[in-house]
Amino acid sequence: MPTASPYLPPATQPVRGVVWAIHLILPLLGLWLLLAQPDLNYKWEHHASHFWMIISLAGLNVALAALISEASRRRHDARLFLVSMVFVASAGFFFLHGLATPQVILPTGSLGFDLGQQVGLTIASGFAFVSSFPLGDKAAETVLRYQHFIRGVLFGFMVLWGFASLIPGLTPLSEPPFKEPVDWVAVMSLPGLALYGAASVMMFLLHRRRPSAMLVSLITAYALLAEAMVAGMSQLNWHLSWWEWHILLTLAFVFVAYSAYLQFRREGSSAGLFDSVALAATVARIQRQYEDALEEMVEHVRRGEPLAATRLSEKFRLNEGQAAVLDRAGAALANERELTQRLGALVAVSAQTRLHQPETELLATALERVRQAYGDVRIGLVAEGRAQIGSREYEFPDNTPVRRDSLMAYPLTVKGHLAGVLEVPVGRTQQDEALAATLAGQLSISLENARLYQELDTLFKQYMSPDVANALLADPAQAALGGQLKELTALFADLKGFTTFSERVTPGEIVEMLNRYHTAAVPCILDNGGTIVQFVGDALLALFNAPATQRDHAAAACRAALAMQEAAAEVSEEVAWKDNGGSVEWPMFRVGVNTGPALVGNIGSPRLRGFNAMGDCVNVAARLQALAEPGTVVIGETTRRQLGPTVKVNSLGQLSLKGKEETVGAYVLTAMS
Repeated sequence: MPTASPYLPPATQPVRGVVWAIHLILPLLGLWLLLAQPDLNYKWEHHASHFWMIISLAGLNVALAALISEASRRRHDARLFLVSMVFVASAGFFFLHGLATPQVILPTGSLGFDLGQQVGLTIASGFAFVSSFPLGDKAAETVLRYQHFIRGVLFGFMVLWGFASLIPGLTPLSEPPFKEPVDWVAVMSLPGLALYGAASVMMFLLHRRRPSAMLVSLITAYALLAEAMVAGMSQLNWHLSWWEWHILLTLAFVFVAYSAYLQFRREGSSAGLFDSVALAATVARIQRQYEDALEEMVEHVRRGEPLAATRLSEKFRLNEGQAAVLDRAGAALANERELTQRLGALVAVSAQTRLHQPETELLATALERVRQAYGDVRIGLVAEGRAQIGSREYEFPDNTPVRRDSLMAYPLTVKGHLAGVLEVPVGRTQQDEALAATLAGQLSISLENARLYQELDTLFKQYMSPDVANALLADPAQAALGGQLKELTALFADLKGFTTFSERVTPGEIVEMLNRYHTAAVPCILDNGGTIVQFVGDALLALFNAPATQRDHAAAACRAALAMQEAAAEVSEEVAWKDNGGSVEWPMFRVGVNTGPALVGNIGSPRLRGFNAMGDCVNVAARLQALAEPGTVVIGETTRRQLGPTVKVNSLGQLSLKGKEETVGAYVLTAMS
């Protein structure tokens, strides 16, 4: 697929780029024309015009330097400091150049009059070049640490240059200017040209990543300063080519000043005029500050403080109009955020209801989440037929909300009957009231679901294994008829002597005995991950690795079988002690365990079905149980192999079982490590 062309910011679109380049090329073409046609290079020597032009330009540079220096101090940014030094160096040498104008202080000017401008622009080019680098944290801190030293050195050099250029006879710089151009002045300007060119290119690359009108103006200024140095190489004082580089200097700094003015007009503040020029770390820090400020403003507005933006206006130098706009924006954002929080609370409440969760825990968790979005919310459940919170009792004719002072009360219902009351602070808008009513409805649904789940947990699971119940609750489709072939371990257990016992006692005593034994045996199976699928009189069938998957299902089944025998023995001893050696002895469990493949699933009819397992391994488990002595556990060969060498068994040899053509290895399991 064709890839889309990269986005170009407005200042670098092809057409605008060509127009911008033409504006920079035209002065060079004019200079070439003047130098190529000496007749056109007219000489106009007007000292007053030159003096006031240069002094005005120096003043403009001082003002720009002060603005950028203040931005550097406020933002603690090294690049802004270096850019300000470009304007400081230019302003200082402009001023010295103006003072050396002939017939102002010196009658004929001085050599410093010719050289000062090129020297000042060269020094400024060094600052421009360094400012275009993406300085790291350590380099930036070093520049800021030595900023006063850098300023001091520059000011000291300018003062020395001024004395050397303006005091007659003190140095060669105070001598009259050259009458003819000299080559070394042009050579001296070459480093400055290279530095301005490199600075312009790197600033342009920065502009591509971070489009900004101020960066464009700075790039243009650097390019014009380089052209001014080219024009100054001719050394034809007072000719049109000489006046041209003065005009280029003026255009360079007027361009930056005008861009700053336009941005000030647009933003109404000087606080962020030069932020786009700053280092990437500074820009990121400014963005974080504004994000924090906006968050603070929203918090103030959310708490009902409408003049939150005014508190920030001094910190960020906002005017009254901007503060008013931020107040309105903050109010809108606060409303949006409040709505989002309340909708999020509704979603959280709807997602909290789950199995095994008491309704008190449900309501406590819901309240903790809801209060973050709705404020001081309270819930009271119906007790003794009354719905009340504290001393406030509520009745809801036709389930209509009730207002009490600054509170709105909404009914919580379960199956159409009043189950509780929800108190919410009165909302500011109809939307707030609608959300509160929705919250009451959602809490009613959650409360009803919690109670229904509790009924399911109490009733449903008492008639089937918890694993089967949970699987059906999670996926009712599992109740469909059919099954799948799966390796499992089956545990069969029954009570030896149950028939004789039943003949000698009443039906009530039979039920009591079965319940006592099963109460002791069932936890042994469930605690080891087994699933009980059948109770048939005195017998039970449990499966391991079905429906819930178990890695060591054979070992789990054997641990459950041994635990069953221990629990049954304790019950038998307890009964014998209470009966004081009575005439009727309670029967004992005998258990068979076997591992193998079986068809696991729902067996029955569309109207009545049950979860079960069918297969040879289940039949063998039943046969092994029938062979076991009371109080013992007999396991098959397949189960024995899966247990490993850490178990203790007594071999029964190869047994012929009913319905099996081949013999089956059997073992009496006595202990497991």
